[in-house]
Amino acid sequence: MKSPKEPLKKTVTFTGEYVEKNFTVFDIQSLKGKRKLSQTLPYTPEEAIAAEQSGIDWLNIRYDPQNPKLAEQIRKSAPTTFMTFAMPAKNMPSKEDALRLAFDAMEIGADSIMCSTWSLELIHTLANAGVPAQGHVGLVPRRSTWTGGLRAVGKTFEQSQKLFDDIKALEEVGAWAVEVEVVPSAVLEAITKKTSLVTCSIGSGGGGDVQFLFAQDILGDSLNPFPRHSKQYCNLIKLRDEMQELRKIAFSQFNAEVKNGLFPSKEFEVTSTEEELKKLTDYLSNFQ
Repeated sequence: MKSPKEPLKKTVTFTGEYVEKNFTVFDIQSLKGKRKLSQTLPYTPEEAIAAEQSGIDWLNIRYDPQNPKLAEQIRKSAPTTFMTFAMPAKNMPSKEDALRLAFDAMEIGADSIMCSTWSLELIHTLANAGVPAQGHVGLVPRRSTWTGGLRAVGKTFEQSQKLFDDIKALEEVGAWAVEVEVVPSAVLEAITKKTSLVTCSIGSGGGGDVQFLFAQDILGDSLNPFPRHSKQYCNLIKLRDEMQELRKIAFSQFNAEVKNGLFPSKEFEVTSTEEELKKLTDYLSNFQ
């Protein structure tokens, strides 16, 4: 079933270009509590194209400052979809580095910026510069040593209270949205009603403003075990395995036909007239 597409809105990019987008930050904030949005993280331009054509509301992509070409290609592949660039923490040891990196990402088309391990100070720096900044709470994989590994967060009152405090702290430094990962659904539902931030649920049930799943999970396209909270809507791994078997079969058949003189057969050869061929053989007869 194909979802209806959002009417496009005229906007101006960070570099001053006029473009059309499905959403702005203002639009998404205005929909809080009124409508659920869909979000995914494509890894390839092909996935981004399919996501945009299918009406996915919001895309996250990973931004590598050492190799920004992939992010640029994905941005161009889904030009009208609101897009958050997820930044690597190691490239932002200072406020100046964070701001420079965020500006680089905005220059190639980011609509919003996030980093799972950013400090409140860095988010405050971006917000003060007018860059839409998103936070991340709950199970933050790169900070999982503080939460006891890859496990749900917020099952106890103390944990859920800290979740709320973390979200309010993000709100106070100027963040506009927050990814909430592997938190009890009822906890996120209660907190979402008490924050102005747009809450993006990944593995945190239906209590968030946005439902987020990685493209690899949706497409069944990961060599790693799928997380318990993800749902596979197709099985690309199986298709890839089947394609690999077909490749081997085709290559084997080609190799065998070449060795046995069966390829190329007449239907795959270019022919010449007998008259023109005789001219060539007469000419070649003059050579030893």
